[in-house]
Amino acid sequence: MKILKNVPIKGFIETSFVDWPGKICAVLFFPRCNFRCRYCHNADLVLRPDALADIDPATIAARLSELHGWIDGVCVSGGEPTLSGCLPDVLSSIKKQGLLAKLDTNGSNPGVLRSLIGQGLIDYVAMDVKSCLDETSYCKIIQAPNMLESVQESIRILLEGTVEYEFRITTVPGFHGPEDIYRLARDLNGASRLRIQNFNPSESILDPGLRSVRPFTEEEIHHMQDRVDMLISA
Repeated sequence: MKILKNVPIKGFIETSFVDWPGKICAVLFFPRCNFRCRYCHNADLVLRPDALADIDPATIAARLSELHGWIDGVCVSGGEPTLSGCLPDVLSSIKKQGLLAKLDTNGSNPGVLRSLIGQGLIDYVAMDVKSCLDETSYCKIIQAPNMLESVQESIRILLEGTVEYEFRITTVPGFHGPEDIYRLARDLNGASRLRIQNFNPSESILDPGLRSVRPFTEEEIHHMQDRVDMLISA
C-alpha cells in the first residue's frame, strides 16, 4: 500500500474491535483540532501535536499490507482529520489497497465532508455532536465561536444517506443531562443512529480539572441509549 511521504500521522493502532461497528480496523490519528472540548481525551493531539513524533508512513503501509485479509478497513481519526490537506490522498491510498475507509469528524468542515463522500473516498462516517444544537450550548462545549452552522450543514449532508454514518455524543455530568440528550435526539429524528459514549476522566484529558468528575453509571447510559433509540426513530 502506498501512503504519501510527509503525512503527519501521530498515532497508529494496528487492530481495533471498537472503532467501527461490526468491523475490525486499524486506526490512524491526525494532529490538531479546531475545537477545545474540555473533556477531550486526546489532549496532546489537540494542544501539543508538535511534541509528538510523526510515525513513518512507510512503516504504517507495510503493516497494513501485512494485516490485509484480517482487518476490514482503516479508521482515520484525530484531532480533526479534515483540517489536513493530505486527507484525500491518504483515503485514496487506503481505498486503492482494497480496504474500507472510515472518517471520525467533528463536522466543522462540511465542504470537505461532501467532497470526500462525492469522490467515494469514505465508506462510513462517525460524527461527534457535542451538545444540543443551539449556539450557546455548543460554544460552551467546544470553546470556539460560530461553528454551529457548519456542524448543522454536516448533519444535513449525512442525513441525505449517501454514505453510512452514525452520530455520537460523549455525555459528561455538568455539561449534559438526560433531557439535553433527549432534546438532541429529537433534533436528529430520522438519523440512522445516535450513540451515547460515556465520559472517561483519564490522565490524557484536556482539562485536568475534570478528572474528579464522576461519569454516568453504565445503567444510566443504557437507559439514556434506549430512550434515544426510540426518539430518533419515532
